[in-house]
Amino acid sequence: MNQVIFDIITNEKIAKDVYKLVLYGDTSGITAPGQFVNIALDGFFLRRPLSVCDWDLSLLTLIYKTVGDGTKALSEMKRGSLDILTGLGNGFDTELCGANPLLIGGGAGVPPMYGLCKRLREMGAAPTVVIGFNGAEDVFYYEEFEKLGALTAVGTADGSFGIRGFVTDVIRALDLSYSGYCACGPEPMLKAVAEELPHIKGQLSFEERMACGFGVCMGCSCKTKYGSKRICKDGPVLKSDEVVW
Repeated sequence: MNQVIFDIITNEKIAKDVYKLVLYGDTSGITAPGQFVNIALDGFFLRRPLSVCDWDLSLLTLIYKTVGDGTKALSEMKRGSLDILTGLGNGFDTELCGANPLLIGGGAGVPPMYGLCKRLREMGAAPTVVIGFNGAEDVFYYEEFEKLGALTAVGTADGSFGIRGFVTDVIRALDLSYSGYCACGPEPMLKAVAEELPHIKGQLSFEERMACGFGVCMGCSCKTKYGSKRICKDGPVLKSDEVVW
């Protein structure tokens, strides 16, 4: 875990209540796609955890949805700097994905799939990407995934963009074979995906409200075959066959 001061480069709206924040600073603490950062905001006691969308040697890209006062305050920051804890969580194991993995993101779970897809493409893998939203106004990063060369399919609950239905409906519609899968999204979606793909090795990234962000408070726990695990410290990525639903 590194504590770093990042400078805001851009902070722009890209979909309904969704913002893309690009920051400049030391990203050396980030070592795997799927990790998250914890941002301190003036006037708020708890830091705000956000998944990493993408990073290079000095730029950090975060995509977040305004769901409360904290993220609303963040969306209004167009310049200045932020105190951020980086390199939190375990991230996805790219070696477990295989040659043709399936990447699944639901809503706010889409951003870490981009960083993962980018690294897998660099490794020579051919991922298929399935992303799900409520409606067309919520869709983001569809074209960015396509630019990476990934077969990309979108599902919307109201059918206003792509395939009507949930990500599991899109998976059935594609009817392809995969070497493994990675998913990030709300817990009901993760459970549905695990039930849809019971014979494929999967990695699930859990969305959970975190207080400390590094395993001290025990406020974000998940039941597994090996006992309770802390989403912020032991996760957010867990293997699909260890989770007890």
